[in-house]
Amino acid sequence: MEFDVIVVGAGLAGLVATAELVDARKRVLLLDQEPESSLGGQAWWSFGGLFLVDSPEQRRMGIKDSYELAWQDWLGTAGFDGDNEEEYWAKKWAEAYVRFAHEEKRDWLHKKGIRFFPVVGWAERGGYLAEGHGNSVPRFHIVWGTGPAIVAPFKKQVQGAISEGLVTYKPRHQVEHLITNNGTVIGVSGSILIPSNVERGQPSSREVMDKFDYNSKAVIVTSGGIGANLDLVRQNWPARLGTPPTNMISGVPEYVDGRMMGITEKAGGRLVNKDRMWHYTEGIKNWNPIWKNHGIRILPGPSSIWLDAEGNRFPAPNFPGFDTLGTLKAIQDTGYDYSWFILTEKIIEKEFALSGSEQNPDLTEKSIKQVLKRVLPGPTAPVKAFMDKGEDFVVATNLKDLVDGMNKVVGNSLLNYEHIEKQILARDREMDNKFTKDLQITALRGARHYIGDKLIRVAAPHKMLDEKNGPLIAVRLNILTRKTLGGLQTDLGGRVLNSAGTSIPGLYAAGEVTGFGGGGMHGYRALEGTFLGGCLFTGREVGRALANDLSE
Repeated sequence: MEFDVIVVGAGLAGLVATAELVDARKRVLLLDQEPESSLGGQAWWSFGGLFLVDSPEQRRMGIKDSYELAWQDWLGTAGFDGDNEEEYWAKKWAEAYVRFAHEEKRDWLHKKGIRFFPVVGWAERGGYLAEGHGNSVPRFHIVWGTGPAIVAPFKKQVQGAISEGLVTYKPRHQVEHLITNNGTVIGVSGSILIPSNVERGQPSSREVMDKFDYNSKAVIVTSGGIGANLDLVRQNWPARLGTPPTNMISGVPEYVDGRMMGITEKAGGRLVNKDRMWHYTEGIKNWNPIWKNHGIRILPGPSSIWLDAEGNRFPAPNFPGFDTLGTLKAIQDTGYDYSWFILTEKIIEKEFALSGSEQNPDLTEKSIKQVLKRVLPGPTAPVKAFMDKGEDFVVATNLKDLVDGMNKVVGNSLLNYEHIEKQILARDREMDNKFTKDLQITALRGARHYIGDKLIRVAAPHKMLDEKNGPLIAVRLNILTRKTLGGLQTDLGGRVLNSAGTSIPGLYAAGEVTGFGGGGMHGYRALEGTFLGGCLFTGREVGRALANDLSE
């Protein structure tokens, strides 16, 4: 069969692009190196957070948002380098994406059956001046059904097109080359891997059983980033974030290996902003791992005391949930690759959520009854399981035993009880008045002026060492790899550009492999809820642009 388009990668961006091409009645070959169980890629595992601007959910929560405020926040966060040619298209994609998040995104998704949890979350709070990093208002909209619900409408549409004969889907096909003819990409070739029945996310065999090559009028690369390839992460690690961590855990399955970035670069595609990346500082080792080195991110509220490996409290604004990469640099500057939270049971029961669809069965399964249980005393069942079984957790009835347990976890005696007690007592004394010089306490009290935080996200301010607030809890936090913020440079139609800045005929790209648009639409930092959104937006725009190009 002759194909109009070959899509390489069956993650969210690939499914969205394929769905758009199907709408235009184009014939698509969809290839992926993983088995069919992994259709939908990383998005399936996500918490389902999406960045929306001035949404009905925001307005119902009393949040006043606007395109102007969101764009101000984006620019303050991205820190684009002026006239840097590597960022020319990235900035254009960023502006287009923020407009999309303000004008079309919610209605487009709503028409596809996607609904949102009514309470809007406040991620990346910043902690700087108005034009600095961070979200000025809550914008993190959780999809009802989390990641699987985002994947579902596009998966259904593609599967319908497979039945109709418009889409040919071939899992276990690992692309190794982009075929070119006189500078035009005309197809792909590679290896057919042996069949695999592993469950979603688990590592699959790379044993080859045959070869393939297919021709088409165009190829879209939607193969994701480098998050599970720790060698590539370290190779591209930016000096501004210190030395690469010796120990990291992985927030993505092993197939997120960055292979197609290098393959596309060999075909002439331009890779830009390779040192831009997004890794979390609140990673915990999964006690029930699905993939190698599997880590889970804590989505923390702002109350936990954050200490470095030697037990020193991080200075402002390195508070939980404020500035991911700023805190990453602060951790790396200590010379250690881990840090600690100290908190109480009252804090963990209200402020700890775990990222991932599988860690939020109530939201993923759309169970209102189970969601309502979140307001009951005690941590959620997934958090409780980590407290009981996770190697990074310590629970104690007094601070001395807690510190002893923390030292035991890491196998050293870096933490001094008297030093930690002094800092916590100093913090607790600031609780005697409604005003304080402690900026973290000011921040958490300010957060509770937002009804969403007061209801389900931020614990009432209290003294850590008061026994009535429950046992003390410590959590060792690991560096957790996640997203690639640089990538293939593309124009606003997703056409891959070469080193001269001109498009390569027949070659397109979307999703994380493009840095979520143009080679890095986030700049140096992200506002959260923008990774899934970047895959949705680039997949949609590239699919539409290519359908139009093929019709001309």
